[in-house]
Amino acid sequence: MKKLTLFLLFFGLLANAQTPMPEISLANLDGKMMSVKNDFAEKDKIYVFSFWATWCAPCINELDELSDVIDDWKKEVNLEVIAVATDDARTQKRVKPLINGKGWSYQVLLDSNQELKRALTIVNIPYTVVVKNGQIMHIQNGYVPGSETELLAKLKTL
Repeated sequence: MKKLTLFLLFFGLLANAQTPMPEISLANLDGKMMSVKNDFAEKDKIYVFSFWATWCAPCINELDELSDVIDDWKKEVNLEVIAVATDDARTQKRVKPLINGKGWSYQVLLDSNQELKRALTIVNIPYTVVVKNGQIMHIQNGYVPGSETELLAKLKTL
């Protein structure tokens, strides 16, 4: 019984361990290289990295929903949303026109060779990574309407 308790305690601590954001730099829409670890590191600010692509309808729906609620959320939580486009060289040219057409005010990073996506072992998008003080605090895989409400509840606990 004692061994089982110790195992469960260790497993519980391991499951709740926070992982640091990887040291990777990606270009923004202006071509400026930005470190996902250092350029998004304001103390106690929450960074929501939303991985998406122009061909992914659920991704676009999620970013549309976030765009609708982000101003209200910022009144409750110190946060910034970063839209990480995972489009490859063939579809990357669609990113800027889509962003402009939607009127999204997000910081956008281009993960065209999917280096960050691989480093975080992301298989499917949409995929949301919540970071605070350089540590990954929460991950949300997929999007269904209403999941932004769950995300806000989680952000408020951080």
